[in-house]
Amino acid sequence: MAQTQYTEDNIRSLDWKEHIRMRPGMYIGKLGDGSSADDGIYILLKEVLDNCIDEFVMGAGKTIEISIQGERVIVRDYGRGIPLGKVVDVVSKMNTGGKYDTRAFKKSVGLNGVGTKAVNALSTFFKVESTRDGKSKSAEFEIGELKKEELLEETARRRGTKVTFVPDESIFKKYKYRNEYVERMVKNYVYLNPGLTIVFNGQKFHSENGLKDLLEDNNNVEDMLYPIVHLKGSDIEIAITHSKTQYSEEYHSFVNGQHTTQGGTHQSAFREAIVKTIRDFYGKNYDPSDIRKSIISAISIKVMEPVFESQTKTKLGSTDMGGGLPTVRTYINDFVGRQLDNYLHKNPDTAEKLQRKIMQAEKERKELSGIRKLARERAKKASLHNKKLRDCRVHLDNMKNDRRLESTLFITEGDSASGSITKSRDVNTQAVFSLRGKPLNSYGMSKKIVYENEEFNLLQAALNIEDSMEELRYNNIVIATDADVDGMHIRLLLITFFLQFFPELIKEGHLYILQTPLFRVRNKKETIYCYSDEEKSQAIEKLSGKPEITRFKGLGEISPDEFKHFIGDDIRLEPVMLDKAMSIEQLLNFYMGKNTPDRQKFIINNLKVEVDLVEDNQL
Repeated sequence: MAQTQYTEDNIRSLDWKEHIRMRPGMYIGKLGDGSSADDGIYILLKEVLDNCIDEFVMGAGKTIEISIQGERVIVRDYGRGIPLGKVVDVVSKMNTGGKYDTRAFKKSVGLNGVGTKAVNALSTFFKVESTRDGKSKSAEFEIGELKKEELLEETARRRGTKVTFVPDESIFKKYKYRNEYVERMVKNYVYLNPGLTIVFNGQKFHSENGLKDLLEDNNNVEDMLYPIVHLKGSDIEIAITHSKTQYSEEYHSFVNGQHTTQGGTHQSAFREAIVKTIRDFYGKNYDPSDIRKSIISAISIKVMEPVFESQTKTKLGSTDMGGGLPTVRTYINDFVGRQLDNYLHKNPDTAEKLQRKIMQAEKERKELSGIRKLARERAKKASLHNKKLRDCRVHLDNMKNDRRLESTLFITEGDSASGSITKSRDVNTQAVFSLRGKPLNSYGMSKKIVYENEEFNLLQAALNIEDSMEELRYNNIVIATDADVDGMHIRLLLITFFLQFFPELIKEGHLYILQTPLFRVRNKKETIYCYSDEEKSQAIEKLSGKPEITRFKGLGEISPDEFKHFIGDDIRLEPVMLDKAMSIEQLLNFYMGKNTPDRQKFIINNLKVEVDLVEDNQL
């Protein structure tokens, strides 16, 4: 066997931008096309915004302006402005930045000095402009390479920093910014920074009441069991209520303004502190699951030099608060134990409603205990025999945290469809759950049905969401059904299930619909897959002549080799989002409740009749 040569010629050094472009996942997590809230294009925006937020926290600049028009992103703050002599270095030299000096940034979001460098390296166009002391300086880059540097000039413009960038489409394939995701990010920033105004594409966002506003904006106030408990300290803020109808726990956690979507040491300590405080207050050793059932809450803490478990900062790993304060766990336990206890003593109505809720949860849990035990055993047995779930290696091999952001579960119906996806998938990050027929309409049913119905029980077990979203096994849950009436009905039934019992999955942007092509248009030289009649017409025009046209009627008709395109780099996902104008109960009642004149009118007004011209040979 010939040996591979290993000499000095095999050794090469990458400069900063080459390393970022070769390993972007190390810096911004997953890439994506913008269909998911944690896709890379939003991380680029967040990295720039974090610098603006740090300026506000340091008392410089109360307004941030964001403009996104197509691919171009512009972010302008009115902070102190980057020191003019360091404008180029700050965005193009690794380990360079003001945040290493804790005198300037005491409790910053990011301390690694990488953020804007990653944005620069992953953009086909990047421009930074700084204005301070009546002077300004700018620099333009292409894929991290300096192309133009403007000398200092006098200006009457207000001080601050302006960054313009265009993400590189060769890295972020066919990307598109979704206003809903940007607005959610912007809202979180203003909730955590009362007094800050962010203007996004002309719309102003502002918050006076912090995390209290967050809970009110994300939930139906009428569904809250008692008024939101809103407590603040110098380095901590919490907001708590319980839902009248929701089953599982819901947490929003933040560290130094960073949304820690995967929780971490602070969220774990918060959950623990709530249980201990309530047990002590009532003098009852209530089960933790009964206390936390239906809880809707948020916590924000500030930590000196926080340590996160990944570059994307979605999970806190720090155990210490820093600055001479105790551990994160002790600090949160002390604050919640003191402040929440005081609140409950001063608000007996809330205390009484909460205790009744806990006792009701205890009663329901005991009634379900036998069923839950049997359901777990069935789920374990099914898992052992691999009947329903074909898992991915991100769990089996305990892969790095950043790859967990890519973890995806496809929920599909029928052996042929699940077989195609199973053969085509990336076994590292993509899993498949096979449904047997149409799922049950769960509208109006109690949680008992989740354990009694085999499909729901096994799906819940596969996702690991029985009591909390904290250990959710897949970041992306994708409903993959045929694009016909039956497939649409299955989608609706699954969405109803999640809305009824696990609405946080949808609120937090984990649920998607897989878009698969309706047509294949090809000639001897080229094949084009089309997702609409319009795309089909364009493909026919492009290929000219009389290309072969195939109408896909079901996922099972698409070969595994073809399917690789549709669940690989070219995957198209449509996020399932909640309409804030309607509560979940109103939404379910309208679509899944008894037929009403309003729904009949809605169906008639939105009815689409598709004539299959392909099948009738009328093309």
